[in-house]
Amino acid sequence: MRQLKRITAIINLKSLAITALAVISMLVCQRYGLEANFPLTLVATAVIFPIVFSIGGAYKRREAALQDYGEIKAHGRAIYFAVRDWLAERDPALEAEFRDLLGGFLRDCRELFVHPVSEMDEAERAVYRRLSGLSKAINGLREHGLASGEVSRCNQFLSKMMISFETLKHIYQYRTPVTLRAYSDIFILLLPILYGPWFAQIAGNLSGGVQFVMPVLMSLILVGLDNIQDHLENPFDQIGEDDIVFNAEKFVERLEL
Repeated sequence: MRQLKRITAIINLKSLAITALAVISMLVCQRYGLEANFPLTLVATAVIFPIVFSIGGAYKRREAALQDYGEIKAHGRAIYFAVRDWLAERDPALEAEFRDLLGGFLRDCRELFVHPVSEMDEAERAVYRRLSGLSKAINGLREHGLASGEVSRCNQFLSKMMISFETLKHIYQYRTPVTLRAYSDIFILLLPILYGPWFAQIAGNLSGGVQFVMPVLMSLILVGLDNIQDHLENPFDQIGEDDIVFNAEKFVERLEL
């Protein structure tokens, strides 16, 4: 089932629609005797190179987001360990408070990133309210006997969490160049149709249903690469197989080990 989901992420209705247009274009050209020897380098230059460039950019954004996500978890865990291990006596109620704050922060981040950018205002406020709650709780550690220097260190951990969150937010807000993606979309639609005369020419040397291989193959390759880029573009939307999952529940569960 999962393998089928991966295949349908690459081959979808868009793939089938453009493949159908390419086959119709070839059949029309065969019907009216239109043939031409177009260079395949045009396909590589106009479509494949820009899409591969966009895929590379989207992949780097995802890797940068994974690093920042890891830093948020690491610094959050460091704050919790300070609460658990640096005090003279353990305070289960205080530990539960910090687990709730840290888990709530990750849940608020997840809520922010899975929704469209146009809906981010309220979710962003919730994240900052949670960060404010963490700041106040850290400041209150003095009342539990934690030295001012150690409280300051915990504030540094919180500051690094906020830096990582801001970086994640900018990755979420800004995409790879929109004009480059629009350019690729235009040529992905046009080239399989415009290459109809070339498909018709090579079809004369093929028998049976083999003449359909080239228009189908070209369309599936071009649209498949575009679909891969589209799924990598937003690593937070939980649609693609490679998306980043903010597993707040597992994070809190591991804190209690």
